[in-house]
Amino acid sequence: MVNSLLAASYRVLLMGGATLALAGCGAKDEAAKPVAEASAPVRLVTAAPANANDVLDVSGTVRLKRETALSFNTPGRIAAIFVREGDRVRAGQVLARLDTTSLGANVASAQAEVVRAQADVKRAEDLFTKGWVTAPRVEQARASMAAAVARAQAARFDVQLAALVAPSAGVVLARPGEPGQIAQPGAPVLTLGELNQGFVLRLPLADRDAARVKPGQSAVVTIPALAGQPLAGVVSEVGARGDDGTGTFRIEVKLPADARLASGQIGRARLRLGAALPGAPIRVPATAVFGARADEGFVYVYEPGGRRVRSRLVALGPVGSDGVVITSGLSAGEQVVVTGADRLRDGQAVVVTGAPK
Repeated sequence: MVNSLLAASYRVLLMGGATLALAGCGAKDEAAKPVAEASAPVRLVTAAPANANDVLDVSGTVRLKRETALSFNTPGRIAAIFVREGDRVRAGQVLARLDTTSLGANVASAQAEVVRAQADVKRAEDLFTKGWVTAPRVEQARASMAAAVARAQAARFDVQLAALVAPSAGVVLARPGEPGQIAQPGAPVLTLGELNQGFVLRLPLADRDAARVKPGQSAVVTIPALAGQPLAGVVSEVGARGDDGTGTFRIEVKLPADARLASGQIGRARLRLGAALPGAPIRVPATAVFGARADEGFVYVYEPGGRRVRSRLVALGPVGSDGVVITSGLSAGEQVVVTGADRLRDGQAVVVTGAPK
């Protein structure tokens, strides 16, 4: 009887063990089954050059396209100046004159040298005919006469340049000289703005901006002195050399004809810069960067083929209201995650919501 009970209990234990073993195997099989990975919803933005399609506002000065400093060719006392600043003048008008007393004396002296040289040549030729002098002596006399003639021509030319004449119609912009002063050769006596060349707005641009401005592109110009009325300008000149003092390049914007324009007015031009230069820094929204420290951080770059994101270390530049500048580690055209970066992991599958910006 006892043995029968023990046998029955043993059978029950074996059956229970088998049941537990089967249950354990079932649990292991369920755990071994792959769990479908949930794709995280994300929004993307396309990385673009930090200065792409920039609009630049820069102040400059209105000038006549050609402003010429007029000066005398020889030193002398200024006898008269016939115009004042702001006067309109016509082409060929006499603007100032030197005292020609000393210049006239120079002409007379030079002409006397010509007469003497001519006499020396005649005497030398007569003596050569008689055999009393050699041919080189005659050649020397002739050379001296040619030099005297040239000096006489230069003296007469100086007399002609004793009067300053307007090269074209224009306006007197400056009058640094005054009657009675001793003018030096090349020292400005008057500055004339030539009206036939029109007005321009001269702008100083940094080298990186000047490289993206091309002649012929449009510019919107506002000048407070003209009640802020916008003017349609065109870039007419881009400087080829930077200023030694400031390092800026001079850009000229040609202005439309307007009787209210005057040299020296202050204006402001809005320029749309061209395409960014190769290797330019990249800008992304601040929400795209995570794990930032010092000048480094991470972004998630979207891989369209696998629909996954990969974390990437990038170098960070300045931070502004329009985003973070990426100086290296990211290329223009790549797409980065801008939402939910803190909930992602490297290699995670994602679902793109909305069109990439």
